[in-house]
Amino acid sequence: MRSYDIVVIGGGPAGLAAAKSAAENGCHSILLIERDTKLGGILNQCIHNGFGLSHFGEELTGPEYAFRAYEDLKSINQGDHPPVEILLDTFVMEITSDKKIYAMNKTDGYFEITAKAIILAMGCREKARGALAIPGTRPAGVMTAGLAQHYVNIDGYMVGRKVVILGSGDIGLIMARRMVLEGANVLACIEIAPQPGGLARNITQCLQDYGIPLYLRQTVTAIHGKERLTGITVSEVDDKYAPIPGTEREIECDTLLLSCGLIPENELSRKAGISINPKTGGPFSSASLETTVPGIFACGNVLHVHDLADNVTKESIAAGKAAALYASGAAASTSQEAVDHPTVFPGKVVKPIDPKTAEALAMGGKDSSTSEEGAAGSEPETSDAGKAVRRMTCIICPRGCDLCVTLGENPVVSGNACPRGEAYAISEITHPMRTLTTTIRVRYEDGTLGRISVKSKGEIPKEEVRALAGKIHHSIIHAPVKVGDEVLPGVLATSST
Repeated sequence: MRSYDIVVIGGGPAGLAAAKSAAENGCHSILLIERDTKLGGILNQCIHNGFGLSHFGEELTGPEYAFRAYEDLKSINQGDHPPVEILLDTFVMEITSDKKIYAMNKTDGYFEITAKAIILAMGCREKARGALAIPGTRPAGVMTAGLAQHYVNIDGYMVGRKVVILGSGDIGLIMARRMVLEGANVLACIEIAPQPGGLARNITQCLQDYGIPLYLRQTVTAIHGKERLTGITVSEVDDKYAPIPGTEREIECDTLLLSCGLIPENELSRKAGISINPKTGGPFSSASLETTVPGIFACGNVLHVHDLADNVTKESIAAGKAAALYASGAAASTSQEAVDHPTVFPGKVVKPIDPKTAEALAMGGKDSSTSEEGAAGSEPETSDAGKAVRRMTCIICPRGCDLCVTLGENPVVSGNACPRGEAYAISEITHPMRTLTTTIRVRYEDGTLGRISVKSKGEIPKEEVRALAGKIHHSIIHAPVKVGDEVLPGVLATSST
């Protein structure tokens, strides 16, 4: 039997931050268990940028964020006896209320661990088709957006050519763009709610940039095909989200990606006797993030679904500190002081787009706001002062400010919360720029092919994004490579290894 002061379950951003925080707060016997073969969790397949703005002070891709978090953890693993031991490719089978952990892996078989404190950091999972109860056949080509993301970004498999996205959560929006850059035709994004569910910046840079229509107040009511998906039936819905008879229409497609919400991964929590909050899907917890079982703490998406990885890290740092205090005996249990944590569910609008744009999108993107030519925002309109103005959503950070640019020889920008927003707006009406993130094939020393994520060195003209993505798609680089290496000098650098 192994014994530790603290055991952290899950090696994603929550687990990495919690383990580091526990070590920094005086705990020197920590075990971090991860079921995958590498640390980083879901970040490893999230090759898009937008991570790290608040925690690291710069915009990173998911793999870059995971790399930084792991480097931070390693920075305290110095000396003959590092405070954090890591077990990869290890599956936790059960947790008990007296803080015993039963796990298994290929090396040790089935084994038992005891801990003074446990930190739950297992993350969340996507709602699959079974939870959505969509009628129809069971053909290939229907999968969650996250699974498609893994196939495309990690395994290098193309999941389809004629794609429809159900749900407008951020993962679905990001995969809409990703599929276009991989050569697919994304026919539509369909959302049952009256407003899109993802960040406003993702509506702009993932749908509007590529002319992908978003249909609001509609849903998939039937799936067609025997061996492979051949099409879907889409219907409008009423105020109670019930399909309206007579509004059905068919869309021919070979792939349906589901982006309909996330569920905190709490099977282990329930086995331990932890009370689950029905509102969040995660454990009830105190202000110190302790669950209803004394000595067991929870953080990250296992506690409640977060909007940003940076917020996961912030919360997990607090959980690591609280667990370290508990394990040292310096802090008594406070699990009876249950509090509600702020929750962001996929499907809840974090930053709504303006009603005019939402209405236009619901009509199928017939206006310029969803065409590639007008992707910067609406066509110029006339202000009360008789001046031409253009409205747009800032994509610099998740805040997604609604910007208004009064056009002229010296454009005037309003609505921005920071100077970067003003610079973005001016650039968007004169020479729109974007950062390209994608993957490239790499040939290793043993001759096998793999895939790593890459991003453009700085921003490039928006009109060049697809051409560069196509060039990268047909390229092969040779190992060894490391984070930050220029694989296309002056153009492209790696963001993972």
